[in-house]
Amino acid sequence: MRRLGSELGVEAMTLYHYVSGKDALLDGLVEQVVAAVAPPRLDASWQTGLRDFAHALLDALSAHPHVLPLVVSRPALTAQNVRLRESTLRSLREAGFPAHRALDVLYSITSFVVGHAATTAAHDASGTDASPDLDAAQSLELAEAIRTGPGVGAGRRFDFALEAMLSGFEAARISKQ
Repeated sequence: MRRLGSELGVEAMTLYHYVSGKDALLDGLVEQVVAAVAPPRLDASWQTGLRDFAHALLDALSAHPHVLPLVVSRPALTAQNVRLRESTLRSLREAGFPAHRALDVLYSITSFVVGHAATTAAHDASGTDASPDLDAAQSLELAEAIRTGPGVGAGRRFDFALEAMLSGFEAARISKQ
């Protein structure tokens, strides 16, 4: 808090007028990133709503890669984040998911997006390529997949996995399990 106060040109104790401590400050950072994401609109199509939500969350996290470690390590159960979660769960229930499956869907989507954002940020920060030059003799299957695939890229893989998840969620929704 002293260092932050120094950066802001105020005494550390002044910060406690705005936040109760370091944990509240860190939770506030996570909350601000998450606040940029609107609750999914599931009125027309829950799949479209979740797809849009996943992309919006990925965009928000990608815009703030230095906050990602906090998102991964802190639940940040702030009032605003709780409202977002409750709104999303209610929408999923209205779309036909049982309560326990709605929670599974929400956690699956957010965990997937956060994991993808963290992995992408780690590759970006290290300067390593997710698809390095390969010795085709040692990596026959990977070389073939890259050569014959529709294109390599984190975005394409994200969309592929998201569509697979949405298909699986639909199967669970229909079976009401």
